[in-house]
Amino acid sequence: MIDKKNIVQQEERAVLVGLVYKEQTEFQVQEYLDELAFLAETAGAIAVKRFTQKLAHPDSRTFVGKGKLEEIKDYITSRGVTLAIFDDELTGSQITNIEKELKVKTIDRSDLILDIFARRAKTAQAKTQVELAQYQYLLPRLKGMWSHLERQGGGIGTRGPGETEIETDRRIVKDKITLLKKRLSEIDKQSFTQRKERGEFIRVALVGYTNVGKSTIMNLLSKSEVFAENKLFATLDTTTRKVVFETTPFLLSDTVGFIRKLPHHLVESFKSTLDEVREADILMHVVDISHPQYEDQLAVVNKTLQELKAYDKPVITVFNKMDQYEKNTFDEWLEDDVKEQLLVELKERWENDTQGNCVFVSAIERKNIDGLRNTILTKVKELYRIRYPYKTEYLY
Repeated sequence: MIDKKNIVQQEERAVLVGLVYKEQTEFQVQEYLDELAFLAETAGAIAVKRFTQKLAHPDSRTFVGKGKLEEIKDYITSRGVTLAIFDDELTGSQITNIEKELKVKTIDRSDLILDIFARRAKTAQAKTQVELAQYQYLLPRLKGMWSHLERQGGGIGTRGPGETEIETDRRIVKDKITLLKKRLSEIDKQSFTQRKERGEFIRVALVGYTNVGKSTIMNLLSKSEVFAENKLFATLDTTTRKVVFETTPFLLSDTVGFIRKLPHHLVESFKSTLDEVREADILMHVVDISHPQYEDQLAVVNKTLQELKAYDKPVITVFNKMDQYEKNTFDEWLEDDVKEQLLVELKERWENDTQGNCVFVSAIERKNIDGLRNTILTKVKELYRIRYPYKTEYLY
């Protein structure tokens, strides 16, 4: 890992900053800041205040306007805030300029996600992937972060040590990236060999937005203990288990969750982990139906699957947390028959949209888990009949 202190310390007080511009509505920005607050909490910080500003485009120097930066500074100074988190990516020079004004550590969403990933990485593969993403994030920001060492002005005698040191650091970082890519390539070859050695089993991969309950469902279906927690990115390392329903075996894998504005270099670094998704025969797309923006989250995952070229596989959409959905949606006074009718309409809508390939469950309350098992079993048997028709012991 990059040798630096954790970006976010336990119980650190933070302010969140977002921009409302032509690509982002005010409603969307508040939603993104909700998620940013959850990310901050996952990393061990408390978001004590949010700041938003309407601008045509981000300020090239300080991201937000001068007046807004002054407002943020006044709040930080008076409330003992030690961290500013911006929802969009900042350049190295923007970070330097903002920190100079605010006098506190300043990070962006990508840096925060990388910090969480660094904390959660357990295996050699995950640690290498995170370290590679950290260096790829750092490389284009070196010049801006070194600006405090450069002398002002131009002409003879103004070329300070900054430029030389920037080039030295850039070379070190590039060499490190090359080394990490080589190391990751070697780990990938080992992982590929391990996947090939699994034999002729149908593979099912759990995918979905982060914190939708994939690991809980994995535990229920495989009767194994996979780490599950109500925080973002609880699972980084892919876990694969052999599962047998009736007499039909298959491999079930839990994978890292997706999120909006996931840093591109992080996706690139985790491509080997996401090979589990690409090489799966069936995808189980888990959706937290109780989330107010669950349809947006579903769309984000589908877009990511398209980018991974894994969207053309059979998909079972699992709408999880139905217990919470009913609690959030229905008032206590609502008559049972009306509630039942609304649930029927909801299910009919998604059955039409998914061509019948969906299941509604509550993993935490174990509701309709048998229905989920039957749906998976039917799909797995269908694929065995097509791919391995001689494996008759799996089909009946």
